[in-house]
Amino acid sequence: MSHEHTMELLRSMVAEREWGQFHIPENLAKSIAVETGELLECFQWNSEADIGAVRSELADVLTYAFLLADSLGLDADEIVQSKLRETRIKYPVDLAKGRSTKYDRL
Repeated sequence: MSHEHTMELLRSMVAEREWGQFHIPENLAKSIAVETGELLECFQWNSEADIGAVRSELADVLTYAFLLADSLGLDADEIVQSKLRETRIKYPVDLAKGRSTKYDRL
């Protein structure tokens, strides 16, 4: 399924329920934080979380992230690809491979 098809499905669901009035960027950002907390809770006491619960919470995080990008007129694919280009520069393979060190300490 393409990203654009997913966005069409999300926009349709929101429109059918008239939820757009609640989807201001601030509320969507808050919702991402809330859902991220619920995703983290899946791993709270055990690193082997229930994959079904993780899947559900991750879907919520992604849904709100897509909706936030859309509400701001941003293309999710483009901003991720742009960030990847920046990250490749900050973390050159020869310095960062196999390391978790922050870029300013490489």
